[in-house]
Amino acid sequence: MIYIDTSVFVALCTKEQKSDDVAKWYTNSSAKMFSSTWAFTEFSSALSLKVRTSQITEKQSREAWKRFDALCQNDIELLPIESKAYYSAGILVVDSKSNLRAGDALHLAVAKQLKSKSLATLDKVLAKNASNLKIQAVLI
Repeated sequence: MIYIDTSVFVALCTKEQKSDDVAKWYTNSSAKMFSSTWAFTEFSSALSLKVRTSQITEKQSREAWKRFDALCQNDIELLPIESKAYYSAGILVVDSKSNLRAGDALHLAVAKQLKSKSLATLDKVLAKNASNLKIQAVLI
């Protein structure tokens, strides 16, 4: 079982510098993949930011959303977040040395709560913090 960070979804569903690497990793992975329902909100935010900064068009955003929805319907299970995960994320993010942002701390807290053995991400800070929590970081 591997927890998937939203950065992986964004690279799979839009064209980014790491998209080819992520697609290759995704295609070759045989692990059961999951994430949290937070990925819906965070993915939507990423698409909106890309549109506002003219990285993608509205049409490309809608197409990316369709790809993301297909991933969630077919390959990746999105699990609900238990309320104690928010507390755990707060504990992680309050440590300024962690350099974690709130959304990444929430992903990490959920992965830990679900006893994930590994976490796939493009984010070096998240990967480092996952390793600190004894979750194998798969930095793509």
